[in-house]
Amino acid sequence: MSRVQQLNKILRALQSGSPDVEASALISEDGLMIASALPAHIEEGRVAGMSATLLSLGTRASLELERGDVREVLVRGTEGYVVMLSAGQGTLLMVLTNSVAKLGLIFLDMRRAVDDIKSVL
Repeated sequence: MSRVQQLNKILRALQSGSPDVEASALISEDGLMIASALPAHIEEGRVAGMSATLLSLGTRASLELERGDVREVLVRGTEGYVVMLSAGQGTLLMVLTNSVAKLGLIFLDMRRAVDDIKSVL
């Protein structure tokens, strides 16, 4: 099984194991899609670019405001959350959740997925 297939399998497992997770993607910090489990109507290139930009802005804000290294970026919308977490080696795990998601469980599941991703990368 190729690394991309292994990463896609991890993303699908994250979604199937967390009912509040609607979609997920693994993105490079320079805005390239590595693996994804996104709905067909969502354009991967745009998601990757926006996610990398949000991470960059979050990193800059965290450093300028003396909050240390950024650990996660959270965007809350009326329809749910976008949660981004560093996945090591210049990568970012992004998930989309519904509006009633239990964020503590989401972060726990994401950290477990990051451990699996690191073993593949």
